[in-house]
Order: sequence, then C-alpha cells, then structure tokens
Amino acid sequence: MKRLTLFFVALSATLSLSAQYYQDAVNKDMLHIRQPRTLQRVEIDLPVVDGYTPYKADLHNHTIFSDGHLTMEARVREAWADGLDVMAVTEHLEYRPHEKNYVKYLKGYVKKGAEAKNYNFVSVNRPASADAINVDLNYPVEVARKAAKMYDLTIIPGIEITRREGEYSHFNALFTTDNLAVFATETIESIRNAKKQGALVMHNHPGWTHKDMKMTKFEKEVYKEGLLDGIEIMNGTEFYPQAIERAKKYNLFMSSNTDVHYPSAERYERYGALRNMTIIYAKDKSLASLREAIEARRTLALSFGTLAGDEELVRKFFAAAVTACKTEVDQKGRAQVILTNHSSVEWLLSREGEKMMILEPKSSIIIRTRSSKSNAITVLNTWCGENQHLVYDFNL
Repeated sequence: MKRLTLFFVALSATLSLSAQYYQDAVNKDMLHIRQPRTLQRVEIDLPVVDGYTPYKADLHNHTIFSDGHLTMEARVREAWADGLDVMAVTEHLEYRPHEKNYVKYLKGYVKKGAEAKNYNFVSVNRPASADAINVDLNYPVEVARKAAKMYDLTIIPGIEITRREGEYSHFNALFTTDNLAVFATETIESIRNAKKQGALVMHNHPGWTHKDMKMTKFEKEVYKEGLLDGIEIMNGTEFYPQAIERAKKYNLFMSSNTDVHYPSAERYERYGALRNMTIIYAKDKSLASLREAIEARRTLALSFGTLAGDEELVRKFFAAAVTACKTEVDQKGRAQVILTNHSSVEWLLSREGEKMMILEPKSSIIIRTRSSKSNAITVLNTWCGENQHLVYDFNL
C-alpha cells in the first residue's frame, strides 16, 4: 500500500511538472517555464459602411527619435499587435530630448573637427532658429516603412510641429514629403511649409494645458487662415466634446490617437481596453485611398469604448454593427427582440424610463417592444456633438 501511494505521488509530480515545464526542442538539458508563444495580434471587428473598409489608424505617436521610449521598429510591431492597420510617423519637429544621450553615446563617431550638439531648444525655451534642425527628420519614416513591410502595415509620413503649448499649440502634419522642409523660425510658417508640400494638418489635443476650450490668439489665426484639415477629439485618455462642434464648424476630420510615448500596454492592455484609434473608411489602405478618405471626413474617433464623429457616419456604423431580430409575440402584441452586436465595440443603450443596458462586443441581449412608449434607443457612448448622443430606432 505504501509503495502504491509513493507511485501515485511520483506520478502526480511528473504530471504536474510536465504541465508546467517544457523541454526545449534543441537543447534537451533546458526547460521552458511555459510553452513559448508566437506574437498574437488583436483582431478588431468593425462594420463596413457604404462599401468602404474600416482601417484602424494611430495618427499620433512617438519613438526614441523624439521623446518616445521605444524604437521605431518596436512601435511598428506594437501597432500591428494592437490590431492597427495604419500608423503615422509623427516625431517632434523641434523637441528631441533623447539627442543629448545620442551625442554622448556616438562621440567617437563624430568626424574630427566637428562638434556634436543637442538642439532641443523647446525644452529650455530658447528661441527657434535654423540650427534646431541638425538631424535627418525623414529617417524615422524610412525606418518605419522598412519595419512595416513585415506586418503589412501602412505608414503615413508626418511630423509634429511642437512649439510651447500654452502659446502656440501642437499640430501634426500628415502625408509630408520632406520633413526637413517643414521647419521655420515662426510657428505659423512651419504650418504653411507643411501645407505647401501637400500635407494635411491636424490640431493636436486642443485642450491640453489650457484652462478651457477657448482658442488662443495664435489658434484663431491658424483657423482663420484655413490651415487646418483635422482635429483630435480624443488624445490618450483625454476627450474634448466641444472639439466635435469645432470640427463641424470648420469642416475638419475627427480623430482619436494615442500620442503614445511609453509602451501602449501600460495605458490600454492593463485596463482591458482597445487602443485609441482613428477609424478611416477607405477603399483600401494605400496612401492615396487613406488620404482621400480623410479629406472626405470619413473618419470616426474611438477611445476606451467611446465613439465620436459625424452623426450620419456614427448612425451608419451603429446600424451595421447591431441588428435586431423579433422572436415571439404575446397576447398583448408585444414582441421579444434580440439585439446582436457584431462588432468589437461595447454599446451603452438607454430607453426612456428604463435602466441602462450594456451590449457587449460579439454578444446579444433581449429586450421587449413597447406599444405605449417610444422604442427609440439612445446610444450613450456615442457623441455626435458637444451634448449629443446618437438616438436610434430599430422600428421594432
């Protein structure tokens, strides 16, 4: 009996070990503490609208080429794993604090008689000067495009014009052709230079560091001159409902971006949230098609389950994402209805006089039709204006 007990103890230990440890395929003397896994991409289901495909994009992020903390190659890999299809390269035009580390590290590579300098003038509030550009600002785009080939990710070339926020604000120039030609000592001239080469300019985080959403004197000048094409409705965890009204007033595309500096998992994955994204409805993900879609304002902003954009496009998105199916009808003529969410977006639904309902991604819920009251449903996590949510009627 004692031997039998020892046998089962040994067998149990063996099974336990084999379930946790894995012998290496090459080195038989090496164990893996867990089974190695290949990189997993998050697949995000979003509805097709009017025959256009929804491409998930991040139009604002940073790497070690400015003030980010990942290499460009790592940022591209991360974007693909997070479920994105498109990534814009938007390093800071004038703000590159990592250069001081590069200068010291690369000291031995500087040609004899040349002096390596750090031109991060914004951080020390030095006046802008032509000396600020002493690096190849097109190189990050080159590195990104090379890395993106492995992941079938589209790279939009760009640069962030980054003067002192409280006074000038920040702007992303997208679809640039030469980032070196953007810089000018005057901020507005930098924006004009970007426009001259055909770039689309986006107003970044319009309320960041401000006390309210009132425009600064400089912002008024930029808007009045018609230099802007888009605006961030969402940036990281920030959401600016008033910016929706501004977008409608000035005919700007709306976007949601990470403005990520550290690994994206720190802000999104640990909270079980999808990464911020600008949903671009385009024919395909070529630069020409993406640009056409953005200029046509076929974009939606998605951040932490909140969807914002033009009301018509939000309505079409929701109508394609959620379907209703009537089931049995009782003696009073009331039908039971199944609402099915085919998308990866969670919906917060409300009917007058009832508690809020949550329709989770890829799920269904049951509701009943009402003959005496309206069956219109307010989608609380959609924003089509500063204080406007989508109201949708399934005609139940």
